[in-house]
Amino acid sequence: MYPISRLRRLRMTPNLRALVRETALEPADFIAPLFVVHGSGIREEIKTMPGQYRLSVDELVKECEGLYSVGVLSVMLFGIPEHKDHTGSEAYSHNGIVQQGIRALKAALPDLIVIADICMCEYTDHGHCGILHDHYTVDNDATLPYLCRQAVSFAEAGADIVAPSDMMDGRIAAMRKALDEAGYEQLPIMSYAAKFSSAFYGPFRDAADSAPSFGDRRSYQMDPANIREAMREIEGDIAEGADIVMVKPALPYLDVIRWARDRYDLPLAAYQVSGEYAMIQAAGLNGWIDRERIMMESLLSIKRAGADLILTYFAREAAELLRR
Repeated sequence: MYPISRLRRLRMTPNLRALVRETALEPADFIAPLFVVHGSGIREEIKTMPGQYRLSVDELVKECEGLYSVGVLSVMLFGIPEHKDHTGSEAYSHNGIVQQGIRALKAALPDLIVIADICMCEYTDHGHCGILHDHYTVDNDATLPYLCRQAVSFAEAGADIVAPSDMMDGRIAAMRKALDEAGYEQLPIMSYAAKFSSAFYGPFRDAADSAPSFGDRRSYQMDPANIREAMREIEGDIAEGADIVMVKPALPYLDVIRWARDRYDLPLAAYQVSGEYAMIQAAGLNGWIDRERIMMESLLSIKRAGADLILTYFAREAAELLRR
């Protein structure tokens, strides 16, 4: 048996120190998802996501100043338009709400990394992630030009990264070509490469008013049971030109994060989605759990599984705790 002094020396080896540094959380690991709306002075709490808000552009800037001050260096913007139509035209409008938010943030906080989510669901009157064929089927190929227009519009507004979440086949290659042709060869694409058809998205759809008006999204999102398909989707997006790949949701798919980390060298993101956040918040508000400890433990588990970047609605609070 080792003496106590020997055990203490074993615990301080360089390899163990490196492991601790690798798995420790840092505020810069977090990306804060934010919802931006038209108007001014608006800070409307989202009922199903206590502590999260729909923000007008002026309030968005204030929120991001607070995030940046505690070390959260990146945000993801989701837009809630004034007007919805069949093709989601505000998604690619010069004066779209996300475009306004990007310009305001880059003026106020030029070093903040502003990521723009690309999808049609928030902007269409039917709530699906693409253009409809015969009013009831999403047309994959017809959707690609609209996604490309959205990507170029966000790039023109000053986005640092674009992040397609629509799950249309071929979107990364089409978007890369469109961005390159528009002069944005250096703009990275963060692909929602393994986005599962999940019940954990419910509160987000309330927040973004993006629930489909009919059917569901199983035809273009991934089967939760099929991890091999997830690897094929990630590999395909990398081949098409993705610079960062994402697994969504995070906690129910830690095994997918681990598989992706072991197979691919690209930066890997994971999205702790609205349902994960809402469950922790609800249980904490009811006094059933130690909310802060579970919040931090859940985030650590995502990083430990292999994520380099974590999209989380806990970004600001977790960063503040880490700094303390």
